[in-house]
Amino acid sequence: MLGFLTARQAGLDDPLRLRRAESTRRVLSLKLNPDRDVDRIHGNGINTIDIEAIEGRYMLSGGADGVIVVYDLENYSGKLQYTCKAVCTVGRSSKYVHKFSVETVQWYPYDTGMFVSSSFDKTMKVWDTETLKPAEVFQFEGNVYSHHLSPIARKHSLIAVGTKEPKIQLCDLKSGSRIHVLQGHRAEVLSVRWSPRYEHILATASNSEDPPGVPGPLLKISALEQHPRLISDSKVKVWDVRRASGSLFTLDQHNGDKSKASSEAVNTAHDGRVNGLCFTGDGLYLLTTGTDDRMRLWNSATGENTLVNYGKVCNESRKRLQFTVSRGCSPEFVFVPCGSSVAVYGLHTGELVTMLRGHYNNVDCCEFHPDYQELYSGGKDCNILAWVPVIRASDVEEETKSANQAVAAAADQSSVNSAFQDAWSSDED
Repeated sequence: MLGFLTARQAGLDDPLRLRRAESTRRVLSLKLNPDRDVDRIHGNGINTIDIEAIEGRYMLSGGADGVIVVYDLENYSGKLQYTCKAVCTVGRSSKYVHKFSVETVQWYPYDTGMFVSSSFDKTMKVWDTETLKPAEVFQFEGNVYSHHLSPIARKHSLIAVGTKEPKIQLCDLKSGSRIHVLQGHRAEVLSVRWSPRYEHILATASNSEDPPGVPGPLLKISALEQHPRLISDSKVKVWDVRRASGSLFTLDQHNGDKSKASSEAVNTAHDGRVNGLCFTGDGLYLLTTGTDDRMRLWNSATGENTLVNYGKVCNESRKRLQFTVSRGCSPEFVFVPCGSSVAVYGLHTGELVTMLRGHYNNVDCCEFHPDYQELYSGGKDCNILAWVPVIRASDVEEETKSANQAVAAAADQSSVNSAFQDAWSSDED
């Protein structure tokens, strides 16, 4: 650390290098913080959380009980031990509350005065944070699994919505209506995600639609022949929403090598349902998770599978899985719910760095706080846990330098030549 500081002061290194080094150290030292709690409000599991990017202060959570909570993450108590308080709640007593499980919550990217939630009650609601009343309600024909607003869009205000129907709905915040439909999937859409690099690029992931009574891993060609309408999709498509001709490309786990793909697995991203999507902070790569217990890293420009091997990534969720990627580190890390733990992987190496254990039941969502390199996770145990970097111990060189300075100062005071001492003035003066 001293070397980075010296190089920065001398102008030998870019200040960004020091920042990345310290961010990486902090992520690698993440631990469950015993001094920080988050108010326990939800009566059922927590499906989704989101931290606003304006101040990095407020966090949203949505639960299986239909309740939405806004938390204040800042500590103004002046004490080391504190609880992140719930600022406001859309509880069961509110007439505006979702009737069923809330699957996705998201802050409006440019203003904390608005947020959006979607639910299994077949609605998506745009909320006024001040009044906790919906300013707009979008109705759909099936359960809503996922929605997403672009974090960088300036030329449109579209919300992409994935529902039980195979069509992706594009809803316009300005007009309050559904203005466009993207067709191409053959099964329910579990996850949607806008690119953080190009505002018109959208990624969508679909389910693996199994015949009744036939689990995904046991799906055989004979079963498909018996149920011809229930054909597996398991696809991830990348769209330019300005184009009317269909998707740009479909991700293929075999990179076009037909010899490695079985006849029913051509152009599929996973061998099971694809229930998780996440772009890296720079938008150059796209991560996907599937119920085949695999996570894959793709080049978002070409759709090429980078073939990074993350090993077995346990995933049994039948709904959207919310995972996240660090920002500002070198190298970057991926945080993935894995049973009752959160697995931390190296993004480009696939190495399992550590497992964050603390929940008593399955973890369904996690969110990275880039300003403080902290991680928040929510699970079926109704708890939101805060994973915070361990405070860095002072370097040996720093301690030695401080001690030497203190000794030198004491020696200077005691060894002053008597000729320079003030022997003629008095306290009375």
